[in-house]
Amino acid sequence: QVQLVESGGGLAQPGESLRLSCAASETSLWFDIMGWFRQGPGEGRELVANIRSDGSASYSDSVKGRFTISEDNAKNTVVLQMNSLKPEDTAVYYCHARRSINHYWGQGTQVTVSS
Repeated sequence: QVQLVESGGGLAQPGESLRLSCAASETSLWFDIMGWFRQGPGEGRELVANIRSDGSASYSDSVKGRFTISEDNAKNTVVLQMNSLKPEDTAVYYCHARRSINHYWGQGTQVTVSS
């Protein structure tokens, strides 16, 4: 059973930083792609960033230049570094991984950006 466990959410003021981690029960190399989605209040789930097995990364336009995704294969962890946070970044953030046609999700971690 593949498990993804997020950590690192919380409360931040605008302009501050937070770091989210996703620990996988399998090595990140086992997945084709790993990443983060988020779902704000009353909104659908949207892709934030992902990283492929070759190390290439993609970002949504709303976070490009502020967020950075990286992976630590030795620790089976994917990290989302979030800088210059804005109130509109407030959402539940979900770790996601895909291997072939199989999708895996974490339980979600709340990020709230408010002064």
